[in-house]
Order: sequence, then C-alpha cells, then structure tokens
Amino acid sequence: MPGIDVATVPKIKGSGYPKPFDRPCAERVRQRLGNAGGLTDFGVNLMHLPPGGWSSQRHWHSHEDELVYVLEGELTLVEDSGETVLRAGDCATFAKGTGNGHHMINRSGAMAIYLEVGSRQPSDLTTCSDIDMMSSNADGRFVHKDGTPFQQS
Repeated sequence: MPGIDVATVPKIKGSGYPKPFDRPCAERVRQRLGNAGGLTDFGVNLMHLPPGGWSSQRHWHSHEDELVYVLEGELTLVEDSGETVLRAGDCATFAKGTGNGHHMINRSGAMAIYLEVGSRQPSDLTTCSDIDMMSSNADGRFVHKDGTPFQQS
C-alpha cells in the first residue's frame, strides 16, 4: 500500500476567494492528501482551522457530495436549518444538489483539525448561499451569480 508522508504534503494557507470574501478563511490551512496520493475520482483534504476561522463561505454543490470528519477540536456547522456543534469523532455529510448552504466556523479557543472529502465532478457548480458568488469546476473561476467575473484589484 502506498503511504503518504503527511509532513511533506504542501500546506496551502487561505483560500482562492476574491477579496473581501477571502478574509474569513485567510488562516485556514489545507493539505491535499488525495492529490498527494494520486487520486483523481475524489479529493481528501486535511484541514487546520484556527479559532475564529471559517472553513469556507457558506455554499452548496450541484454535482458533488461532501463529507467532513472532525479529528480534533470543535467546530460549529452552519446550515440553512441552523447550527450544530461538531466535536472530535463527529461526521457531517452534504448531498449534492440539495441547495443546503453549509460551512464551519471555529468558535472555540483551540485549533480544529478535520478531514474534508468530496467528489471531483467537472460539471459541478458551487453556489454561495449568503453572497453573490459561484464557481464552476470546469474553469475554477469565481463569478457573480449572473456570470459576470469579479474585477481584479
């Protein structure tokens, strides 16, 4: 079985969101374990989210299922229906196409570590629930919901 030395997997800090939507996620750190292992059908990310940080903007996927598994710490899952505290050993799933916007916020005083697993569907469209932004897997660009691109600053 091929092993991955997690310590050698690059750490990516922040997000690719355009300003100012990148701020709440600026301190998150992602390690793309699936990429490091050569996976192509689904992605697996090891995430570190410090106190006060957001996992992402609240969003939902048209063609991708997601799963989150908390390894350490505590996160507040925010969905359309409200908030749920997730602790180490807790898991949450998000079915594609539901329109249920979700993200997690670390409201605790300690680092939270979790796994993020998702399919890699080229036809997926990610729609942000609370802001005028979406992104297509086909090109990875962030655009307004009417399709116009964000102005570069």
